[in-house]
Amino acid sequence: MKTIVENATGLSKYIFEDDANVVLEESMIKTPEFYIADLNSNNATLIEGVTPPEDWVGNKYTYADGVWAVSSVWVEPEVSETV
Repeated sequence: MKTIVENATGLSKYIFEDDANVVLEESMIKTPEFYIADLNSNNATLIEGVTPPEDWVGNKYTYADGVWAVSSVWVEPEVSETV
């Protein structure tokens, strides 16, 4: 798998399959299904060959030097009950 990591925070923002064509450009990141306008080749890094945690969601984990860690600012979403 691949992840896009925001350089300033180390947060793993997106996960893609190995065969996904993800292109970091100077003004944006292009993926097979959408463009990412707030990240680009200057402020993000594409890391290949990763195995994300089973409960991975964007912004929950940081990734650095092969190590996943829950972000210190992550707050689990509250689950509301429907009555």
